Amino acid sequence: MADKTMEVKVIDPQRTFYDGQVSFIEFNTTEGILGIYPRHIPMTAVIEPGVLKLVDEEGNEKDAALHSGFVEILGDRITILAECVEWPDEIDINRAEEARIRAERRIKDSSQDTNRAELALKRSVVRLMLGKK
Repeated sequence: MADKTMEVKVIDPQRTFYDGQVSFIEFNTTEGILGIYPRHIPMTAVIEPGVLKLVDEEGNEKDAALHSGFVEILGDRITILAECVEWPDEIDINRAEEARIRAERRIKDSSQDTNRAELALKRSVVRLMLGKK
């Protein structure tokens, strides 16, 4: 059983978001999408906004919106320190849509910090994508 699952802990500043066993996990990093099975090589990575996919041993999938952070992978144990992470039912669609509009406006305005606006746009798009499922 130990070879089929790994311990995953996802923590954000407000709570321990997830603490359990999974057979597969997937999320976005600055280097691209990373999918991990048990016994993965040890590594660390920087997380970018995207969908966090957790799959249990029976193949049941849970998705969440993961907004930046860091991950430590140690073969049979993964720890994600997230800036923010939300289940789809925790997402306020109206607020996410307003954030998307504000971010697009800031990107068009060259006097604004476009890097920050692009990050806000990515976060709002992930929230909208998951919140409308």
